[in-house]
Amino acid sequence: MKEVIVDTLTVVTKTGAVHETTNAVMQEVNHSLVSMGVDATWANKADNWIVLILIIGVALLSNVICRHIILRAVAKLVKRTKATWDDVVFDHKVMIHISRMVAPILIYIAIPIAFPEHAQSGLLDFLRRICLIYIIAVFLRFISVFLAAIYHVYSEREQFKDRPLKGLLQTAQVTIFFIGAIVIVSILINKSPTVLLTGLGASAAILMLVFRDTILGFVSGIQLSANNMLKVGDWISMPKYGADGTVIEVTLNTVKVRNWDNTITTIPPYLLVSDSFQNWQGMRESGGRRVKRSINIDMSSVRFCTPEMLAKYRKIQLLKDYIDKTEKVVELYNKEHHIDNSILVNGRRQTNLGVFRAYLNSYLKSLPTINQELTCMVRQLQPTETGIPLELYFFSAIKDWVPYEEVQADVFDHVLAIIPEFGLRVFQNPSGEDLRELRVKN
Repeated sequence: MKEVIVDTLTVVTKTGAVHETTNAVMQEVNHSLVSMGVDATWANKADNWIVLILIIGVALLSNVICRHIILRAVAKLVKRTKATWDDVVFDHKVMIHISRMVAPILIYIAIPIAFPEHAQSGLLDFLRRICLIYIIAVFLRFISVFLAAIYHVYSEREQFKDRPLKGLLQTAQVTIFFIGAIVIVSILINKSPTVLLTGLGASAAILMLVFRDTILGFVSGIQLSANNMLKVGDWISMPKYGADGTVIEVTLNTVKVRNWDNTITTIPPYLLVSDSFQNWQGMRESGGRRVKRSINIDMSSVRFCTPEMLAKYRKIQLLKDYIDKTEKVVELYNKEHHIDNSILVNGRRQTNLGVFRAYLNSYLKSLPTINQELTCMVRQLQPTETGIPLELYFFSAIKDWVPYEEVQADVFDHVLAIIPEFGLRVFQNPSGEDLRELRVKN
């Protein structure tokens, strides 16, 4: 970078046209001062500073013209076009930084015009190096703003929303400023950048320690993107670090998660790669959100169905076909095996819990809010001291949090209300009211 800029400006400075202009300008200024009555000795000293002031004035005037005339004209032309690439190239912030390079470049080129007799002096060389450093700093800022403009344009496009563009932007900016810092230091000490890079190679261990988080963040960002593990808008949960919410920003060094209580959790990207986290985006993109909840049935309320109970259950619309079909199977089995129905233990019989399970299956399959293409079942779990867990396992077609909770609550409201109709009881530890009622009865 340093060599290219210096060589370009040096070629422009050393052209014959510039030297001819230098001699002509100096002679004209000197002649004007002498004609105004200024002593020739003082005229020879003052003409250098007058030319320098004129150069600075012309440079500043050029900067004003670029910013207030040319840039406004370009902005108007860009607004008339339908293309998007020119919105990046000719963004106002980008063009402002380009215009800031005009004045220092002109001053750098024209300084030898003001001091032609000191072209090889150390002072002039130092001034030109300071000017060159300013040019490089403005150029680096221009590149940074240009990359930021590209990021803002492409981050709004749907096909790039799942890419870690901000992390890549920050990586590019860090790299550019790191290279720029080496070039600027090399200009100050008047050494080649390769000398500094050679010295930095010996300090690689220290640099790795200083930029550890940045390097790990960059590598982790690539892994997260390549494996499609995370993007802005995903709902993730990482209880170990207190994160449970929506990803709002993915940068080079941090992943910001807005939790459901509106707090913000910041996680380094490399922790998402080295540790485990749960991404709920797959659920959102699937056909439903799972409900897996059980209720405990009091085991002492489970019994065989009597003819009266079966007659009652036949009146339930969702059970009529099931009762008739199951009764035919039971009667056929008992008849073929010559079962003595006078004893309940013999043969096959329906139970109120089995009928209740069949009702719940039919009930779940009748609900429009449940995705019938995914798993839907009612099953018994291992009995415990708190009863028989009867688990409802299904997927709600509604996946947003609040409506999903309403669907789940409506189902279990109905289940709890319908249980007594089947002669069953929900197991519940005695409460204070139960103890008071027992005391009153006694």
